[in-house]
Amino acid sequence: MSATYTTISGFFVQDDPAAVGSAIGALPPRFGLLDDSADCWATFKAKIDELNARAPAGTAYKVFWLGRHGQGYHNLAEAKYGSRAWDDHWSKLNGDGETVWGPDPLLTRLGELQAEEAHAAWLQEAPRGVPLPQTCFASPLKRALDTWKITFDRAGAAAVLPAEARRVLVLENCREEYGVHTCDLRSTLSHLRTLYTPPTYAFEAGFAEEDPLWDADERESTPHRIGRAISVLDTAFAGDATYISITAHGGFINGFLNAVGRPNYSLPTGGVLPIVVQRTAGAPAN
Repeated sequence: MSATYTTISGFFVQDDPAAVGSAIGALPPRFGLLDDSADCWATFKAKIDELNARAPAGTAYKVFWLGRHGQGYHNLAEAKYGSRAWDDHWSKLNGDGETVWGPDPLLTRLGELQAEEAHAAWLQEAPRGVPLPQTCFASPLKRALDTWKITFDRAGAAAVLPAEARRVLVLENCREEYGVHTCDLRSTLSHLRTLYTPPTYAFEAGFAEEDPLWDADERESTPHRIGRAISVLDTAFAGDATYISITAHGGFINGFLNAVGRPNYSLPTGGVLPIVVQRTAGAPAN
């Protein structure tokens, strides 16, 4: 039997099932941590340590920082035309003669500024003891990789972020819901490697040259997206890191939330959503 994943609530304002992301905002104070005391992060880390210390065999706890990429040109186009017209027509094209959004669009200037705000939020909380990412994963789409780069791999980051947080493993399974929309067709591996070079960027073993998943006629199903999120959870829990950053997309993040029993959450572009996850190993096969 495979492992099961659940979420441990009560730490962050976003844990409330009725929480509205647009009302809370992309980057609430302390990333949404409810405890506003001077030693809030030390208390939080102590609670996570205690959960792991007391966990029975086969159970473990990790904290995920789920980052959504900043605004991309496809987000700009959807806002321009409205979601219905976007889904029915414009998302299937590469642009409208004014804006190019496919394939694999870049961040807008606003998107870059949103990533800079995420960077500033980490710099603000680091001296206060926020548990920094020990491992980083990212989607292979440029808007996510550029968001990660601005957030964690830029001037000033080295002063407060550990070396591990300035390297990222690119996972195919972290990508956005794929198919039909040209913005979700990724670039070739050889092209990505010219932009995102080692040792900072590492592509997982077996990463294909051409996009093996995108289909012009079929959109990925929600159950399949949740299954991809579970695969990423399996990868994360196979490692030693307790605090993990994943820079991805709204669709992937909601698949992740669904995989641990949480409803969808409307995280704004450039936002960071923290979540505590419990893994319980399945019973061994007879």
